[in-house]
Amino acid sequence: MDVKREGVAKQKLIRRIIWGFLGLAAVGGLSVAVARLKPAAQTVESATVWMDTVKRGPMLRQVRGLGTLVAEETIIVPTVTEGRVARRWLLPGAAVHPDSIIVSLSNPELDQQALDAEFQVKMAGARLDDLKVKLETETLNQKADLARIEKDAVQAKLRDFLLVIPNLTHATVPAGTSEKDNVEVRRWGTPRALGFAPKDHADLGEALGMLDFQTAAKLSGSRFSLLRGDLARLHRALAQLMLDVQTREHGYVEHYTPYIVNAETLVGTTQLPKFEADMFSVRKGGQEGPDGQLSEPMYLISTSEITLTNTVRGEILDAKALPLKLTAHTPCFRSEAGSYGKDTRGMIRQHQFDKVEMVQIVHPDRSYDALEEMTRHAATILERLELPYRIVALCTADIGFAAAKTYDLEVWLPGQNAYREISSCSNCEAFQARRMQARFRNAQGKPELVHTLNGSGLAVGRALVAVMENYQREDGSIEVPKALRPYMGGVETIAKR
Repeated sequence: MDVKREGVAKQKLIRRIIWGFLGLAAVGGLSVAVARLKPAAQTVESATVWMDTVKRGPMLRQVRGLGTLVAEETIIVPTVTEGRVARRWLLPGAAVHPDSIIVSLSNPELDQQALDAEFQVKMAGARLDDLKVKLETETLNQKADLARIEKDAVQAKLRDFLLVIPNLTHATVPAGTSEKDNVEVRRWGTPRALGFAPKDHADLGEALGMLDFQTAAKLSGSRFSLLRGDLARLHRALAQLMLDVQTREHGYVEHYTPYIVNAETLVGTTQLPKFEADMFSVRKGGQEGPDGQLSEPMYLISTSEITLTNTVRGEILDAKALPLKLTAHTPCFRSEAGSYGKDTRGMIRQHQFDKVEMVQIVHPDRSYDALEEMTRHAATILERLELPYRIVALCTADIGFAAAKTYDLEVWLPGQNAYREISSCSNCEAFQARRMQARFRNAQGKPELVHTLNGSGLAVGRALVAVMENYQREDGSIEVPKALRPYMGGVETIAKR
């Protein structure tokens, strides 16, 4: 029983001394090698106070029953006062009560065994603590990764939601429930009195042998056309007139742009994601991944508004550079989704057509002045061609997704006895610029969103239709407008050969 009690007492003593020494190390990090204390009374033998620098630390205990000890030299001794371990400096001759001094155990072998055992326990505990910290860190990292994924998902959902919300309309836009509520602003010109029943352009072109829908259908399917001879030349002449007027008289800078663009470009000008069904998409051949995955889709432009406007995407412009006035003549490609049964005959609604586009990038303070100006620029072409037209302000039910305000120019078509759209001029304010992050530095030197405008100047195919129907003669020939004759080599009449 005594042996057992002595063993239990030693284990308790060892634990107490270990934790006491760890507290001591935290207090001072002591590393005194050897120092001596001598007893104040001759009846008590000297006791050696020591501390080892070995990482495992010494096995120490308190010794009871000794009288007061006196330092033989300057030393630092670990002491215990009210259960707290501290360090204490002793000068030669200084006295200290042995009850508070931690000294070496009397049995070195037992010391080492206990030391090794406690060291293994300590190392195992340390490894357990390290593992616990590692697991906690991994758990925190996993939680952080999950939080990032959830945040990205929420942001993507919010972005997708915002991308399908249309622009706010300007206060001057008329309210309405259908295109019947569009408001006519003004008219120019009076429809000609032909003196005979007018034909539409499809009948005129096919009779001349210069407009071929059958061959186009063989090549590409419905809603395509093939032009030949002087009619093809007239089509080119119209585009040249439009470019010359817009660049030489109205200050636009001509561009030649890509006809194929990436998805990010279409997001900037709002065709994606809402109107993807209206676009033609293509893929690069021979670029499939190792798992057979197809390359990212590219898209054929539906208007060069897309490419011209996106030239300022991600840019911060100098305010002095504004306004930017850009133009381009390009083919345009539209799937005409949702137009089944509409304008199936002729060139009014085609999958492929040419257009001269106008784009302005302007200071927000003058965007509505620019809209009026751009509308006049489009109208100038119709006036040069002496084609009657009217301008209508689109109502809230008919206005485009990105526009804050839009004017449509509608040209008179005798073959349909109606005005049909030939140009649409819109102020998008900062709607597209916000998507593109297209900015300028204002007077305070801070980045501010530009305003973007776009308009047709004009749609070349519809202009050809208008010329054919308005300048037709009873014999089926077509008079060439005076403004186009310089581009036609002096040809005044297009007739069957």
